Amino acid sequence: MTQDKPNISKKTVAEKIDERRAKPMTLDKEQIRHDLIGPVSDIAPYQAKMGEEYMNTAQLAHFKKMLEAWREQLLEGMNKTVGHLKDEAGSSYADPNDRATLEEEFSLELRTRDRERKLLKKIEKTIRNIDDDDFGYCEACGVEIGLPRLEVRPTATLCIDCKTIEELREKQVTL
Repeated sequence: MTQDKPNISKKTVAEKIDERRAKPMTLDKEQIRHDLIGPVSDIAPYQAKMGEEYMNTAQLAHFKKMLEAWREQLLEGMNKTVGHLKDEAGSSYADPNDRATLEEEFSLELRTRDRERKLLKKIEKTIRNIDDDDFGYCEACGVEIGLPRLEVRPTATLCIDCKTIEELREKQVTL
C-alpha cells in the first residue's frame, strides 16, 4: 500500500509576483500618512505658539526627538534586511527565472538600504547641528527654513527659495 503525500504545491517566485500584481491596487495609508505629517508618524507635528521665538529650546528638542526616532526606524529596517538576506540567500531555485527575480529583489532592497545609509549620515549631521544651535536656518542665505518645511523634511539645509534655485541650476546642467 502506497502512502499518499499531501498535495502541497510550491509556488515559484514568479507566480507569487504575478499574484501580487493581480490584486487590486490599494492606497498605502502609511505612505500617505508619512507624506502628510513627516518621516516619523509617532511624533505629532510641533504646534507653534503665538509670538514664540523661532528655534527655541522646545522646537529644537522636538526636532531632535523626531530625528532620533527616524534614525531608530531606519536602523531597525536595516537589521531586518540583513536577516531577510541571510534567510533567503540559503534558498536555491532550480528555475533561472526564479533565481533572477530573487536577485533583482535583493538588488532593489540593497539599493534602498544604501539610500537609507546616506540618509542616516544626513540625520547625524542634523542632530549635530541641533546640538550646536545651528539648525533651522538656510546654509546659503541664512533665513529661517520654516517649521512646516522642517516638519516634512527635518534634514533640510536650504530654504525653499534657495532649494528651488539649486534645482533649476541642476536641471539646466543636465539639459
